[in-house]
Parts: sequence; C-alpha cells; structure tokens
Amino acid sequence: MKLTCLSKGDGFQYPPCHILNLCGFRILIDCPLDLLAITIFSPVPCDVEASEYSSLDAQNPVQKKQKLEREMTPADLVCAEPWYKTVKALHLWEVSLIDVVLISNPMGVLGLPFLTQNPGFCAKIYMTEATAKIGQLMMEDLVSMHMEFRGFYGPEDSSFPGWMKNLDREEVPALLKKVVFGESGDDLGSWMRLYSLDDIKSCMKKVQAVNYAEEVCYNGTLVMKALSSGLDIGACNWLINGPHGSLSYVSDSIFVSHHAKSFDFHGLKGNDVMIYSDFSCLQSTELTENGCNSPDTATNSEKKDENLAASLLDTEESLEELEKLAFVCSCAAESADAGGSTLITITQIGIVLQLLELMSNSLESSSLKVPIFVISSVAEELLAYTNTIPEWLCKQRQEKLISGEPSFGHLKFIKDKKIHLFPAIHSPNLITSWQEPCIVFAPHSSLRLGPSVQLLQRWRGDPKSLLVLEDGLSSGLGLLPFRPIAMKILQCSFLSGIRLQKLPTLLSVLQPKRVLVPDVVNQRINLTEIKTNSILKYSENKTLRVPRITANPDVEIMAELASKLSWRKLRQRENFGIARLKGELLMKDGKYRLVSGLEQEESSGKARPLRHWGSVAPETLVDALLKMGITGSVEHSTGEDGSEDNRIIHVTNPSSGLIETSEMGTTIITDDENIASQIFQAIDGILDGI
Repeated sequence: MKLTCLSKGDGFQYPPCHILNLCGFRILIDCPLDLLAITIFSPVPCDVEASEYSSLDAQNPVQKKQKLEREMTPADLVCAEPWYKTVKALHLWEVSLIDVVLISNPMGVLGLPFLTQNPGFCAKIYMTEATAKIGQLMMEDLVSMHMEFRGFYGPEDSSFPGWMKNLDREEVPALLKKVVFGESGDDLGSWMRLYSLDDIKSCMKKVQAVNYAEEVCYNGTLVMKALSSGLDIGACNWLINGPHGSLSYVSDSIFVSHHAKSFDFHGLKGNDVMIYSDFSCLQSTELTENGCNSPDTATNSEKKDENLAASLLDTEESLEELEKLAFVCSCAAESADAGGSTLITITQIGIVLQLLELMSNSLESSSLKVPIFVISSVAEELLAYTNTIPEWLCKQRQEKLISGEPSFGHLKFIKDKKIHLFPAIHSPNLITSWQEPCIVFAPHSSLRLGPSVQLLQRWRGDPKSLLVLEDGLSSGLGLLPFRPIAMKILQCSFLSGIRLQKLPTLLSVLQPKRVLVPDVVNQRINLTEIKTNSILKYSENKTLRVPRITANPDVEIMAELASKLSWRKLRQRENFGIARLKGELLMKDGKYRLVSGLEQEESSGKARPLRHWGSVAPETLVDALLKMGITGSVEHSTGEDGSEDNRIIHVTNPSSGLIETSEMGTTIITDDENIASQIFQAIDGILDGI
C-alpha cells in the first residue's frame, strides 16, 4: 500500500486530498477547490485604477523600492475573469491511471469536473447521495455567480491568461505571489478556467451515489462503505475492505452534531490500517503536549471501552457551538435594533441551517420586525432537500420527521414569509420586498462572488451594520477591495474536526493495528503511548509505503467442497496439511473464493504424487535406496568459485543409473523403469508432496 498526500487543505472550505494505492488500484480521495485563492481577483465592478505596472520601468530605484515596501491596495488585485486553483500536483497525475474516486463531503466535489472533462478519465466515483446532491447544487451556484465576471469581461480566448504573465514581476506583492505560485513556487499549473453547467451534468452522470452504510464493491476486490463523520449533512468517513485486510479513512469529523448524523466511529473499530486525515487542528491554536497520553487502562476491558466511547460523546463541544450560534444571533439582533443590517457569508450548510432556525426563533420572540433574506440561485432547492434525507440527520431531527414536523424550522418560517428566498440580487420580487434593516444570507465567503459583493459595497460605510465572516478568510486580503470599512466584523470559527486531546482516546477505542498520521499533527501531540502495532507519519507531496499487516490473504472455501478434499500431512511442518485439487480461484466482494471444479487425485494411495518441494540430501537418499536393495555412491562437484554445485548419486546394483540433485530439482537417469520407479518412491518418502 502507498499513500500520497497531495494537499493538507486549509480548513472546512478546502479539505485535504490523497492518492491511495491499494491492491493495485489508485484511489483519489476528495477533489476540492481552493476557493479562498480567488481573493487575488478584484470583485466586479472593478472600481480601481488601471494597473500601475506599466509605469514602473520609468521609475527610479528609490521610487521602485517605495512601491515594493508599501501596503497593498485594491489596485494590486487582478482585474480579470477569475481562474480557480485546484489541488496542487493533481494536474501532474495521469488521470487515466486513477481507478476510483471517493468523496468525503460536498466541498470535496467542487474540483471533480476538472477531472471528468478529461477524455482519459475512466474512474468510478463514489459519494453519498446527500453529498452528490448538495455538491452539485454548490457547483451550479458557483457557475451562476461566476457568470457575472464573464458578462463583465467577455470571453477569453487565450489558454494562458494575461494576468498570469504579470504576476511574476518583482513589484507584485509577496502575498499575491504566494497565493498564485505557492510556497514552493510550482502551483501555477493548478489554476484552471471554471467548468460549465454541461461539465457538471456530465460529471454527475459518472457518480454512483451510495446510502448510509451501504456496501459497494469495485472490481470484485475492494468493498467500500460510507459512515457518517458528523461534519455536515452527507459527510462521511470511508471503510475499505480488501483481500489483504481492512482500512479506514478518517477525515474531518465531529463526535456530536446538532444537525448532521454524528460521527459513527463504532463502525471503524479493529481495522488493519487507519488513515487519519483530520487537519482541522492546524486552523486553531490548540496544542497538546506530553500531558496528553494514552487513556488509563482498567482491568475490566469491556467497561473501559464503554467509558472511553462515552467520553468521546460528551456534549461540551456541541454546547460550545450552540453558544457561538446564539452569539451570532444576538449580534445580528443588536445591529438590527440600532438600525443596521447584517450580512452573513458563511457557506457551511449545517451552520446556515441552524442560524436560520435560531435567528427566526429569536426574532419571533422579540419585538423586532426584521426580514431575513436568503439570496442564492439554489437556495430554494437546497433548503427543501435538507428535509428529505433523515438518514444523514442527527437523532433529534430524525425524531421531528417521525412526529410529522419538519426536521429544520426554516420551512415554517418560509411558509410564514419571515424568511424570503430569492435566486439573485436583481430579482424583481426582491426589489419590491426589500427593506432595511434586514438580515441577509448571501454567498460567497471569498467576498468575490455573488450578492455578498454588492451588499458589502452598499453597507461598508455603515458602522451600525454587521459582517459575519467564516474563519479562514484572510481579512487583510479578503476585505481589501472594500476598505475603508466601517461595518462591525464578526469572524466565526466553528468546530470542523476532531480536537487533538480526543485523538488518543479515539485511537484507544478504535484499536487499529497501524495508524497513519500527518507529520504536522504528530508534532502537536504525543502518541507514543497509544497501544498499536505502529504509528507512521506521512507528509504533504511525499509518498509513504506501508507494509502489509498480513502477508497471506485468507481464502474462503465452501463447506461441501472442503469436505471432499483428501488432506496429506506435511513431514517438514507440524500441524500442516495439504490437498490437491483443480478448481477456480475467484475474487468476490474483496475476498478470495475457491468455487467449483474439484478434480482430486485418487485417495487410494496408489496414485503417485505429482508435485514435490524441498531439497534431497544425497546421503539420506542413499540410505533409503539401500533399504530397498539398491546400492549407490555419492559424488560431489564444485563450481568455478569453489562452492558446491551438483551432487550425483551413481547407482550400481541391481542395474546402473544416475541421480543428479541440485537446488533446482532432482533428475533420475536409468534404462530400467522398475529401478526408476523405486528411486521415485524413495524420494517421495523423503520430501513433502501432493
């Protein structure tokens, strides 16, 4: 097995990406887009002056130095139709060699059309039904928002845009260069022009959507199953079973969720290999040192496992998340009470659903009459869909559906016209319904696409208004086109993965034989006391070779077939038997199976064995022949380097013959068939064979 980490990602909006080589198949896990990279582009309309690069050559060295040392301004941003940054180094892989694509959450779908539009792509794509639907809607919304750029700048014929040529100049700010070229300077090939709606449709036709915990088999060899990760609706971890053992892929996960089905870690217990791919700790200041050791071992192992599992499911984290959501709602209410509007650009579906519910309830119980607008081309379809997938919702919301209530409260508020849905900011109905102050949910979190751009330009000078940002956006680069900004800014950091202090407990509960952990995670926590066979560290853009846990895979044989086998005990190995048959070895559902066509040798003992193994000691064979009345002598020959080569036994009585033994085999030479048969019987009595 080999694992290559193509990208460690950058939080919820840009999940990690891996290539896994398993049983001879290449598996791509997630194919995201780095959507925050488009902050290098200026939003439209581009209201900054033309680029000053053309006049730099005429400047003297002092002026040029001052230019390089100044702070960035909106004029430094790229005024052009945006291109989108895919996973680093993915464009260097031959897509025809990818056999399987596994998607763990909707954000991991966004870069998939770039692969599927390649004529050489022929891989099988698996994702949960919810991820497929939500991911498709997110891609369609992205294309819809991007069309504003295309309408502003017009079609671009060049396969290499002009803005790329200008960004390698000395006077370009270092921050822009870092985003475009990457830290190592080789990310330029990762930028691509956005796909179309037709590309999305073609991509989704290649997807096989799976239900919760549904097993799917690829090529009869790999059996894969999606189990909830708790991160968001439809997000999952993957369990893969093959002929050489089991493997679990653990992505960003949340143990207890108030909207999505919680992390199903019980289904990942006891696997041979566990790939830990939760990089969310890198987005926080959390640091766990040597004090976080393996959990205390108890004499009652069953009780200990129950206690450990229960400790993972404590509600402290989920209550903290609810407090954050309540705080956002209170800040929005304060702004509205002061006469200011609130713009929420969060894209995480579960967070948006909970905020809609909490804000509506809060406003209903107060005297404030503030409308809530959701502006998105897919808002209506997306919000309706979230009430149709109970298998991916938390227990409390499942119970609501069973009792006849909507799983999320937004349906009631939409019906009561307290939440208003509009496909675009220029929708005629929105213009007639518009009133301020208001609360608006509008993509995109990059602040470069969609209605959030126009609304931010409208309210940026209002100190009573509030902007709610998702953590991960660089406020310096993200807000650059809108400065000076007088709005209040609330940047939210929501739980997006496993907290480090829970990782040792999780490993103790799951008990994998071998754990693969990112080196950057391993630097933050001490895992040396975890009871597992080995912990291996992997790094970004490097391939890790993982030895097999079991060298010899198991073979399943039907009981009826096994009962007909005639077993022969081995002389050279105790408690081992061997039987000979002619059958068909198949691979089915990830296991070797022996199925049909039994043709045994006769079990009477008269049929001679046809296969032997091992080497014959000449002296032992001479003694065995002597007991049968055959005499002979041993001659040793040496090779050119002085080592012993062949050993020859000269048979002299009752007739002449020659027996030549070597590491490659044993040869009998004689004109007397009876003598040849007796020599063979003597060899058969010495060696194991069937």
